[in-house]
Amino acid sequence: MALREAQLDRIRNGSFDVLVVGGGINGAVSAAALAGRGASVALVDRGDFAGFTSQESSNLVWGGFKYLEHYELLLVWNLCRSRNRLMRAYPDNIKEISFLASLDKTSPYSPWFSALGAIGYWVIGQFGTRRPRLMRTSTIRAEEPAVNATTVRGGIEYRDAYLVDNDARFVFSFVRSAIEAGASAANYVELVSATRQGDRWKAELRDVDSGETLTTTAKVIVNAAGPFVDGLNSQWGLSTAHRIVYSKGIHLVVPRLTTNDHNRVLAFFDDTQRLFYVIPMGRRSVIGTTDTRIDEPFTAVNDDDRTFLLEQINNRLDLAQPLTVADIISERSGVRPLVVSSSGDDQRNVDWTSLSRKHAIEHDPDKRVVTIFGGKLTDCLNVGEEVAAAVESMGVPLEKDLHNWYGEPAPATRDEFYRQARLMKLDSLRNKQDTEPLTDRLWRRYGRRAFSMLEAIRDDPAMGEDIMDSADYLRVELHLQATTEMITKLEDFMRRRSKIDLVVRDEDIRSSSGLHEVATILFGDDADRRLAEYLEG
Repeated sequence: MALREAQLDRIRNGSFDVLVVGGGINGAVSAAALAGRGASVALVDRGDFAGFTSQESSNLVWGGFKYLEHYELLLVWNLCRSRNRLMRAYPDNIKEISFLASLDKTSPYSPWFSALGAIGYWVIGQFGTRRPRLMRTSTIRAEEPAVNATTVRGGIEYRDAYLVDNDARFVFSFVRSAIEAGASAANYVELVSATRQGDRWKAELRDVDSGETLTTTAKVIVNAAGPFVDGLNSQWGLSTAHRIVYSKGIHLVVPRLTTNDHNRVLAFFDDTQRLFYVIPMGRRSVIGTTDTRIDEPFTAVNDDDRTFLLEQINNRLDLAQPLTVADIISERSGVRPLVVSSSGDDQRNVDWTSLSRKHAIEHDPDKRVVTIFGGKLTDCLNVGEEVAAAVESMGVPLEKDLHNWYGEPAPATRDEFYRQARLMKLDSLRNKQDTEPLTDRLWRRYGRRAFSMLEAIRDDPAMGEDIMDSADYLRVELHLQATTEMITKLEDFMRRRSKIDLVVRDEDIRSSSGLHEVATILFGDDADRRLAEYLEG
């Protein structure tokens, strides 16, 4: 909490070049891009960072193969370019992964035609991944026995990328980058009002956790409120050429359905001829996503959602026992903010199933507001660069973009961490099956901050012990996160800084002997209150 208090002190009565409202992927990357180019930046979110739409993604970094169906070649080109950049910049966090699409007699495309599309996708993607291939039914049976190949005509294998950890943690990495570049950022800070006074915005903010009201000023506001951008613009009297419509998507997390030998995504067409996936997440599988038209941004998984996805996957996998609701470990439900023209049809008449996850950025030079509409995680670097260009066009001077506001530390720094970890035999500290080496995990999650963990484990071997039997976290990680990751509520750690809430059953978490110690490390004397708040939530 000390880091958050320090950030609040800087925001309180502060004067900034830019105030970014919204701490999802768009807001986080905007803050990182602007701070990395010398602007003074404040970033606030009324919840936790990545606490809404950005924590409900498929954890995939992909160029949009399915957008080829609607001939959106330029969009696919840009998304693939951004995917390739992210894979180069985050080699330990973002890994290439294959997609095996099994095509049966009801699929809208034949295997050979889909293979042509996969080759086109590979070419448009500038050969940034390994080449695709056409697969016979017999090959699918041999390589992925979980697939029920009874009616399968064949399939294709193509490649994109995925986040090894989770989407919310990736978003937080941009928040950390922004802070390290000099930005001020605080979660659980709500924008109450913003008024234009002379050549600046005066913003009234409220600390949702304590109830304190504070003010700050900025030359420019970046509206990165995701599904809520239209509401904010309406409050400020802004007219825009774009607006948002909503599509709900859900995922079900279940025990691993595919072999560990092939870490791949399985793709199928459902009964409505829309693609859905089985995505690996360590010892779990994630089934999704759906696409349901809704009129508001707040969503939840309902019985119809569960029934539909379970029925679809049971019909397409050869499982010893069909999946039931009892197999669901956790659920994810989020809204996609899709971009449409403000001059188009009424929101209810938009064919959202044909809409892509493109983004649009508008700026009002008179009121000095930049608005980010739509977008997706894959395209985040482009969003950051475009927001910086818009802010600069409104008179905020920025330094040259050296592209050092994103990415993992230099290879030499990584090599030194691995050298020190090898000398202290870090990987020999654990003997859990089906878990990755500690060296890989700590470096990927913490980068340069991982060096301090090596020192802490050398000083006290207990720091290298797992703190929860059912999870995969060391005691030293909790101590580092308590001081560097602005964890305000226990859910912030369990759901977003980690993915424990996603991959461990609720009853196992509640019965864990280490849960109270987790709360104590994170919150000190406030541990009992925070733990009770989490258990009641």
